[in-house]
Amino acid sequence: MPTDAARPPSPFILQHPILTALALSLGTAVALGVARFSYALLLAPMRADLGWPYLVAGGMNTGNALGYLLGALATPLLMRRFLAHRVLIAGAFATALLSFLPALTTDTLLQLLLRVATGVSSALIFVSGGLLVSRLAAMHGHRAGLLLGLYYGGTGLGIVAASLLVPPVMAAALAHGAAHPWQWAWLLLGTLALAASLVMAGPARLMPTTAAHVQGNGRWQARSLLFGLIGYLFFGLGYIGYMTFVIALLKEEGMPAERITLFFALLGAATFASSRIWARMLDRFRGGQSLAILNGLLALATLLPALTAEPVAVFASGLLFGGCFLSAVASTTAMVRHNLPPHHWPAGISAFTIIFAVGQIIGPTIVGWIADGAGGLQRGLSFSALMLLAGALTAWRQRPLA
Repeated sequence: MPTDAARPPSPFILQHPILTALALSLGTAVALGVARFSYALLLAPMRADLGWPYLVAGGMNTGNALGYLLGALATPLLMRRFLAHRVLIAGAFATALLSFLPALTTDTLLQLLLRVATGVSSALIFVSGGLLVSRLAAMHGHRAGLLLGLYYGGTGLGIVAASLLVPPVMAAALAHGAAHPWQWAWLLLGTLALAASLVMAGPARLMPTTAAHVQGNGRWQARSLLFGLIGYLFFGLGYIGYMTFVIALLKEEGMPAERITLFFALLGAATFASSRIWARMLDRFRGGQSLAILNGLLALATLLPALTAEPVAVFASGLLFGGCFLSAVASTTAMVRHNLPPHHWPAGISAFTIIFAVGQIIGPTIVGWIADGAGGLQRGLSFSALMLLAGALTAWRQRPLA
């Protein structure tokens, strides 16, 4: 066990929980906003340039999710040997480095392997950061829902930054006659991830550690939260299809590039704002109600662009989806906090992360396979909406533990 396992919280952590949560949220900005969801902006140009069918384009995010699963399995083992903040910082800098590398190759297999590796490092961020923000929420119980929401809402910061910066960088690459303009975008994303990791590292090092938290080897019965886990599996299956393919769908439907940029930026802004919107709900409900409500709203948001290309409906979809999807992730961490003792938090968070990763592995490939058929992306998103609805119905059955 690490020698500094019993380090108390620093005065900064005690006095500035909001700033601490915002700093930690840069980890999710790197892991999800930059390394995963920004791929939606590059899917169409990479697909056109490299001749990928939708099955391969979606398979890139399947590879990312496979790596995420491997990382989620490895993180609890790493946190028994290393302090959680060290795992978080290592994962963040590894993800930043891996975000640069897709700019160096046009080989499909290498691109897939890089997506897998990025998934591994992103999971290190997500699980260890989730544990750290759970500790922070335990120290500031009256703000627990808000702090959890801020951490996961940080993904929106990465989405907004990418949506505003990737299009002009791609345009500049085209203007300079670059053979593969999307490579410039990956260089930008790597730079964003590196900058966010540097800012996050300082506050993360100030987080407290305790022997029970570091060991994280308490046993718990996963079946006690079975309906919550299955509801989260359906969430992983459903949401990832939207985040992978919605930009490609909007381009297919002829939406101007400026509107697509605005759409994705608003989705990211709504993701960050959701930390405030759902904070009370995360504090109030101890069972699967929060996950059920959010899954239901996400099903509606996913179905809208599958039914109509009307700009008002499309933008409403983006705002609703952005305002819910990372709060669904936060709701599972809140469920763990509400129902399990602190020494079971690492195992509980890891279990939800693993089941989440399994859904994400399957989802993009199925949606891509459906999209290559007669129904196109609209039918693929309809499948995603059905999965989210199933997640809502299942999660609603999860009751609080005694």
